[in-house]
Parts: sequence; C-alpha cells; structure tokens
Amino acid sequence: MERRLTAVLAADVVGYSRLMSEDQAATLDALRQLRHDLLEPAVADFRGSMIKSMGDGWIIEFPSITDAIDCALRVQTAIAELSTIRLRIGVHIGEVVFEASDIFGDGVNVAARLEQLAPPGHVLLSDTAHNSLDQKHAGSFLEGGLQTLKNIPRPMAVWYWPALPEAQSEQPASAVTAAPQSEDRPSIAVLPFQNLSSDQEQGYFADGVTEDITTALSKFRWLFVIGRNSAFSFRDQKASVREIGKELGVRYVLEGSIRRAGERVRIACQLVDAADGSHIWADKFDGVMTDIFDLQDQVSLDVVSAIEPSLRQAEVERIRTKPTEDMQAYELYLRAQSHVYHVTDADNQEAIRLLSLAIQRDPGYAVAGALFGWCHTQRVVQNWPLASGSRQEALKMARQVLDSNRADAMALAYAGHVVRNFGADDKRANSAFERSMADNPNSATAHSIYAIHLVAQREFVSALNHAEQALRLSPRDTYRYSFHFGRAMALFCLERFDEATEAAMTSIADRDNVRLTWFVLIAALALNDDLPAARSAVTKLKEISHDTTITAMMAAAPMFGKAAPDRFREGWLKAGLTE
Repeated sequence: MERRLTAVLAADVVGYSRLMSEDQAATLDALRQLRHDLLEPAVADFRGSMIKSMGDGWIIEFPSITDAIDCALRVQTAIAELSTIRLRIGVHIGEVVFEASDIFGDGVNVAARLEQLAPPGHVLLSDTAHNSLDQKHAGSFLEGGLQTLKNIPRPMAVWYWPALPEAQSEQPASAVTAAPQSEDRPSIAVLPFQNLSSDQEQGYFADGVTEDITTALSKFRWLFVIGRNSAFSFRDQKASVREIGKELGVRYVLEGSIRRAGERVRIACQLVDAADGSHIWADKFDGVMTDIFDLQDQVSLDVVSAIEPSLRQAEVERIRTKPTEDMQAYELYLRAQSHVYHVTDADNQEAIRLLSLAIQRDPGYAVAGALFGWCHTQRVVQNWPLASGSRQEALKMARQVLDSNRADAMALAYAGHVVRNFGADDKRANSAFERSMADNPNSATAHSIYAIHLVAQREFVSALNHAEQALRLSPRDTYRYSFHFGRAMALFCLERFDEATEAAMTSIADRDNVRLTWFVLIAALALNDDLPAARSAVTKLKEISHDTTITAMMAAAPMFGKAAPDRFREGWLKAGLTE
C-alpha cells in the first residue's frame, strides 16, 4: 500500500440516465467516441493514468496539477462540439492511498465532490489545487466562493472554469450561512486543536479533545458556545481570529494544539478576544493519557475563569463527570464519530463496529451505547439491511443508557430517539429529551433530534423553535442537513408549504441521499400544486432508494404517521407515490 500526494480528476456525464432512456444506442456511440477519440488521448498526452471507469464517469490521476488542468480544459473545450454529451469535472490535489489498481483518500473524495457541484460543461477546482498553479493557469479560473461539499466536514474555497461573464450565472451558490447575530451572553468558538504528534493518524484524537472541551464549556448556561462542527469548518483556513469571530458572531476564540508521544500528552491553548485579537489567557498542561479528562476539565475551567470569574461552584462540579476510564474505548468512540457524519451504508456499519468494540471495553460507556442505538435507527430510515435481533439490541442499549448516571446530553438525546423509534415509548423519550436539554442547552445536535421528536408529538411550533435554535448554535454544522430537515417537517405540519419546500431543498443541498427529506419535499411540492417538481423529486428519490412506497416509509419513520398522516399521504399520492 503506497501513499503519495497527487492530482486527481473526477469526470461525470451530465444526465446520463436521461440520455440512455431517450436513445440508448446514440448515447453509447457518443460515449464511445468521447472516450476513444478525446478522453483517452488527452489523458495520455498529459501523463495521466485512468484509475476507474464507471461507464458514465472516470477517476484519473496525474503527476502534476498543471497536467490535470491542461487535460480537463482540453476535454471540456473539445467536447462542446458533441451535442448530446456534457461533462462535469472536479480537480483536487491531495494525499491518496494506492492499493492494487485502485486509489483511496481525501484527494479522491474531494475531487468527486467538486465534480458533483460543478455546473455542466465546467471544471471546478479546489483552492488547494488553485494555489499550486502558475499565474497563467490560475488566471483561467474564476473565484467561486466558499462551498459546502457533500460528506466533506468543512467548507472549501473553489474556483471554476470557464472564467467568462456569462458563466457567472452558473456559478455554484455559496453555501455559507450568514454570521449569527450576537447576544448578551458571552460567546465562544473552540477551533480544532492542531495535532502536533509525529503520528498524523492521531488527528482524530486531537479532534476528540477539542470536542470534549467544547462540550464541557457548553454546560455553563450563561455561556453561548458555537457548535463543534461550525468551528471545525475553519480548520486549515487562513482566516484571522477577527474574521472567524465576525463570521460566527462570537466574542472569544479558543485555539490550541495537542502533542502526544506515547502515553505523554501536552495540551497548549490560548484564549483570544475576537474583537481586537488580543490574548486574554494562555497556558499548557502536561500529563499522561490516563489523565486526559482531568486535563480537559482544567482547560475548560481555566478558560471560563478567564472570561467570567463569578462561576458558580455547582456548575464547576457538574462538568467533572468522566464518560469513561478506558482510554481505548474513548479512542474507539472518536473513530466511530468520524464515520457517523457520512450517511452511507459502509460508514454506518463501520461506526457500529467501532462502537461495539468500545462498549465491550466499557459496558457502561453511555454516549457510545446511545450512539450505537442511533446508528441502527439510521439503518431503518435509510432502508439499509438490518441484522436479525439488532433492533432489540439497540433498544436494550438505549434503555440502559437512560438508567445510567453517566449519560450526558448527547447520550440522552440519542437514547430518547431510539426508545421512541424502536420502543414506541413516547413518555420515556419525553423524559430523556427534557433531561438532555437541562444538562446541556447548547448542544445543537440534541436540539435537532428533539425537534424531530416534537414533530411526532404534534408540537409543531416548539419543534420549529428547536430546529432553528440548532442552526443558531452551529450555523456551519456538518449535521446542518438534519437541522433543516427538522425545520422542513415542522413547517410542513404547520401547512407552510413554501417554507417547508425551501427548508427541504436546503437540507438536500447539504446531503442529498437522506430518504426522509425527499419524502417531505415531495409532499410539500405536491400540496403547493407544483406537480412537475414533485414528480421530478419522486424520480430522484427512486434513484437513491428502491423502496418508495407510502407503507414502507410510514413503517420506517412512524413520526410521519403521528405528525400529519393525512396531509403527507395526500401529497405523496398526488405526486404519484403508491401505497
């Protein structure tokens, strides 16, 4: 297995399914001509290697970013003469892993996401790749702003070709949410701590430390804490602390680093006033892995003390609860978290495997057990295969979490979701969410999960408020698609179909493979008398899920039946879905 930095080009045929349905023979002939007469010669001329060919798409590797761009521009320029075929192309430079005849890694993933975002006939280039070009090549591209790429945890600046005035109308719309409005409470963003360890695979550990410090700080109710994922969107960006503070609407920024050598750990951090960039406080903490939670507690307490000396002693004691004493279980949980953010069958299975290992090491690890159950509910709503007995196992785990004295806000929210979905226990779910909100009112994800629960309870206004609070707490969150989904559900049930449509489409723009969101969008469009768009959405839904019947959806997501069954069914039938 070989790792190296390389340029990756991802290309895809626009509207391939439609072209095949209209004239299969002509489409196959055009593709054959494209591949043999244009694409393969261009790849050879610019020293590229064809890694994958998927029929209507290709992954190609180049020794330099200039070669990749020259190839992309030649292909897009020449292909304009083919009336039936158009391509989208994404190009990125990054580290990839070569194994057998395939490649994997962020270099491939980012290129593929850029290709999906590119307008037809365009080349979309990452900022990393653009910075590596000479002035002549770089000048061919027009700045496309900061974009949110599917399944990529942070927004990325992009550039696109052709850089012509008429092309600007096709420029991808910026996905960055406007900065939240500041409020009276002191506010802080915890930026992702840098991993200074020699082992770069320990990056997930540094992320976990950052997340735990964010969680600890958020438990102080007088302090407004920006969600972890919004803060993480600034990783590796060259924005100043003032710019970050302005965009996120926070008064303070905490930044730092973590260096791990064997069992020794050093955490260094500093608190900065985002208004003027002045340093308020800085310190470092040394210890061993067995003391990591004590180190995190000390960092949290010292930061809060620098902001507000009048901290109540009760709050100080409350954040000292340790989720687990087993550091290997903790690391397994962190690794699982890195898979949970991607809504794919494979990532879900890997998260469940890692969480199972964490629970084996510490059966009382509440948040790991609760997330284990939540991952199984995701399998049901996404129509992925569910192993025999796993539903009961997930429900049993969730009930144990709710009986545990080690359950924090996130554990309670995940477990509440599971006992409602798998156990139909609304009473216990209500109690879980009330405890979750009391434990940590600054958890954006907990607010989002609670919003879905409230929709099922027909408390639509309250559900809308909690979904919008999630967006306020973490406007750039990786889970932002679920926040907008909660809004869409509540707005639909309030019969505000225009707004429900907009919220659902915003959610789909962030994550387009979530079945529930498509069902909401279809019903909202149909009841808003936009039947062509509703039927088009049905077609797209069928591309990501083979089971699109109303009965199957009601079974997978009982909240539809509890919230507004007649209205949802009316919209779905009107759009052409079958019982």
